[in-house]
Amino acid sequence: MTNLKLLVDGGDMKPGPAIGQQLGPLGINIGQVINKINEATSSFKGIKVPVELKIAKDKSFSIIVLSPPTIELLKKELGIEKASGEPHKIKVANSSIEQIISVAKTKYSGMLANNFKSAVKTVAGSCVSAGILIENKEAKDAEKEIASGKYDKEIQDMKTETDDKKKEKLDEFFKKLQEKQAEILKKEEEEKAAEEAKKAEAAVKVVGAEAKTEEGEKPETAGEEKTEEK
Repeated sequence: MTNLKLLVDGGDMKPGPAIGQQLGPLGINIGQVINKINEATSSFKGIKVPVELKIAKDKSFSIIVLSPPTIELLKKELGIEKASGEPHKIKVANSSIEQIISVAKTKYSGMLANNFKSAVKTVAGSCVSAGILIENKEAKDAEKEIASGKYDKEIQDMKTETDDKKKEKLDEFFKKLQEKQAEILKKEEEEKAAEEAKKAEAAVKVVGAEAKTEEGEKPETAGEEKTEEK
């Protein structure tokens, strides 16, 4: 039995050199494997999914779909392309507790969490480094609220649907935050541009001063040469 671990695009695995190098030597039908993996991961379209491929000596195979990374599930749940590169400064989404519970529900079976509440708290922890707010708050503050029991009812009920009015308020809050973030980034870019302009101006002045100094030295040198000739 041969075991292979692959990280594929959910429902959209394609043949390529890397896949060929891994599967080719095993003598199995690559096209068939890809089709089966795409069928098995179709519910995870748009995110990276770890897959374990078990290949028997008779070339038959089985597929085990493992739980996608938490950040990939959060990206899909919240409809974002990527996490924040500067999580303390730039936020990329505002999640409801129900959306966090939804991701925890998907991850729970493969987690080391003692109970479901711990799983929810772990997912909330992943939001900290991703720049994701939870219920209009910093994710680390939401973590504390989860631990204190504020969302126990939602967690016990495994509630994964967000009320429309609540979602509207979360979106409104985040829209205003995005506008503030845009203003801050614009100001920083303007300050950076001004600083670069100052540096360029200073560099031009230095070059100009050096050029003038060189020009001033030439006549003096010529005069010295004439004195020596006399």
